[in-house]
Amino acid sequence: MTDVNLWPSAAHALDYLSKADSLPHRTEGEAELLRCLPPLMSRVLDLGSGDGRLLALVKLVRPTANTVALDFSPTMIERLRSRFDDDSSVEVIVHDLDNPLPLSLGTFDAVVSSFAIHHVSHDRKRCLYAEAYERLNPGGVFCNLEHVSSPTLTLHHEFLTAISYTPEEEDPSNKLLDVETQLSWLREIGFQHVDCLWKWRELALFTGRKRSSHTSS
Repeated sequence: MTDVNLWPSAAHALDYLSKADSLPHRTEGEAELLRCLPPLMSRVLDLGSGDGRLLALVKLVRPTANTVALDFSPTMIERLRSRFDDDSSVEVIVHDLDNPLPLSLGTFDAVVSSFAIHHVSHDRKRCLYAEAYERLNPGGVFCNLEHVSSPTLTLHHEFLTAISYTPEEEDPSNKLLDVETQLSWLREIGFQHVDCLWKWRELALFTGRKRSSHTSS
């Protein structure tokens, strides 16, 4: 695992955006994430929003929700502000996920993320999951559609082939981690009903819920 992070680069961000819509099976994972959202929710936090692709989908199924989008890439921030310029229910905040989530964000009924958290170190991943838990209202849900590691190098190379990449083209900013470790972390933090609800090779959706006062495990 390296400390490389190319995401402040406009060229890197634009290269990702040029390929993002063609990522195989991505829409399957997004559809499953949307099904996990609470039927009634007033606030949603999107960690590493990118150009707002996931947030736009969330707004389609929960149009009355107020949302907060976090990102630190200048290119992505520009895209976010342009995309949601006429939507007063979307607040765009410049924030690097390497740093603790600001307390001023308040609390949310859902915290979501899409292919962003794998760019931070493993220690920071676990801290970020704990911070997401603290930002959730009782009964709130955490949904992370994520790029995870393969069990073997052979399977990793097969995944790269499946998405039309070569090992040389792989993003050096990636800090991939297996699903099982991350699920264990969520349980240790206190999340309930933790599961990996969808997976295709190195793309996975894992979720957990914050305990509400009237539910049991």
